[in-house]
Amino acid sequence: MGRIVGIGIQSFEKIRKANCFYVDKTSFIKEWWESADDVTLIARPRRFGKTLNISMLEQFFSVDYADRGDLFEGLSIWEEEKYRNLQGTYPVISLSFARIKETNYISTREKINQILTNLYVKHIYLRDSDVLTDADKEFFDRILKVDIRDSDATSAIYQLCDYLSRYYGKNVIILLDEYDTPMQEAYVNGFWDEIVSFIRSLFNSTFKTNQYLARAVMTGITRVSKESIFSDLNNLKVITTTSDEYAAAFGFTEEEVFAALEECGLEKEKENVKKWYDGFVFGNYKDIYNPWSILNFLDTGKISTYWANTSSNSLVGKLIRQGSKEIKTTFETLLDNKTIHCPIDEQIVYNQLDYNENAIWSLLLASGYLKVLSKENEEEIDENSCPLYELGITNLEVKRMFFSMVRDWFAKAGGEYDSFIKSLLCGDVEAMNAYMNDITLEIFSYFDTEKRSPRGAAERFYHGFVLGLVAVLRDKYVITSNRESGFGRYDVILEPKDHDKDAIILEFKVYNPNREKSLEDTVRAALAQIEEKQYAKALLAKGFKVEQIRKYGFAFEGKNVLIE
Repeated sequence: MGRIVGIGIQSFEKIRKANCFYVDKTSFIKEWWESADDVTLIARPRRFGKTLNISMLEQFFSVDYADRGDLFEGLSIWEEEKYRNLQGTYPVISLSFARIKETNYISTREKINQILTNLYVKHIYLRDSDVLTDADKEFFDRILKVDIRDSDATSAIYQLCDYLSRYYGKNVIILLDEYDTPMQEAYVNGFWDEIVSFIRSLFNSTFKTNQYLARAVMTGITRVSKESIFSDLNNLKVITTTSDEYAAAFGFTEEEVFAALEECGLEKEKENVKKWYDGFVFGNYKDIYNPWSILNFLDTGKISTYWANTSSNSLVGKLIRQGSKEIKTTFETLLDNKTIHCPIDEQIVYNQLDYNENAIWSLLLASGYLKVLSKENEEEIDENSCPLYELGITNLEVKRMFFSMVRDWFAKAGGEYDSFIKSLLCGDVEAMNAYMNDITLEIFSYFDTEKRSPRGAAERFYHGFVLGLVAVLRDKYVITSNRESGFGRYDVILEPKDHDKDAIILEFKVYNPNREKSLEDTVRAALAQIEEKQYAKALLAKGFKVEQIRKYGFAFEGKNVLIE
């Protein structure tokens, strides 16, 4: 009988005291300590054990856990006397930004203020100790107030390190979990510039100009660009998904997963579990599994999209939903079990995500939705070029999540969405027009259609919209977009896997009053382009008959659509 599988437990102490299922990751303590790096930033996808490892570090080093070696007995770190003697010997400041998910700057600052106040409350014994001067006590009291001015807030952790160092006669270890959560929320909700200035000042005093700092670890999903918030930190060791360091410290290796399956009597499920949950790659270490999915499978014995369902995926959805035609076309390629090749910059510049396509793929890689399959040898490429990475969707669970995401985007249209798909397949143009206009009226504002100007951006938006709309047909059709055929590049072709059914060509045009008098003229121009450019040529070459190829022009003007 296997150990009890506790779901969602993020306290190392609680897991150990309850003897819950735990994969020994204490070798991370040794690897990090012996690296001797001042400040270590570790970027890993969500639900990969970052918070649990931060809890483990705190409870290993903190003086608050002195004489709690029982928590580590039987684990790998306890085998060496050097580390047994190190346990419980440092003052530690541990904090998390994981819950800072506010929609505006003021609320975000209030949440950070509350975290700082809570840290001072935890160490209230310092307030009345003889190591603080009167001036120190005045500062301490200001942090205990709800309304903290920025100059005090950005210095609060630095000052607390000073106080702790004096009290314990030893410099301080700082542990900051999910440091980038407020940064992501700031980008999604439009207050990026405000938060950057504050966080940069906070991090500079905490990690750069802090002579009371012994070591520090920060965790997050992304590596926010140095220019954004780390411009003053030259003592930062950055570990990303392509780094070899700490590769097995976050996530479960295949050996660990298979051992867990055997412990829980699920060894017959190894192949199925591998198909669904394997695929994460950290550095040169392959076959990494997401712990959240594995723990839930061990608990239930059922395959499901556990990891994908733990988040709204709002940022990922925003980037793909509002992305250009090229982004949606590339996304389509990934969903078709193919790979893409692009340069990767692991320094995420959030304010570039709206226009830099490579920044989007970099973010998806950091977030765990994509994996690196190969990388160009830098010695073999031109000195002015960047190496290309071959990327693919991480595993079946992630792929299912993306399909579900696309379906959810159109859920607001309810029956009209399903009816449009049915009318498209049976060729009922009148019904297609009725349903498509209902859909656009219902959900175009959700797709941020103000981005449709200028005209080129409008065409990309509509193209991506319809491409997402027909994505649910992938089990019966090969859907291709923006490919060469005849004398041009068609918009969308639906090629049935059953060649007895009709193929469908879709061409999109946005009404241009300088060229057309009405939407009717626009839709006729779309149909004429299909014929003039001979877009059917690729289908004819595959054996489809002329009468098997249906052609539709889509004309758009705002939320009005005309299909012929």
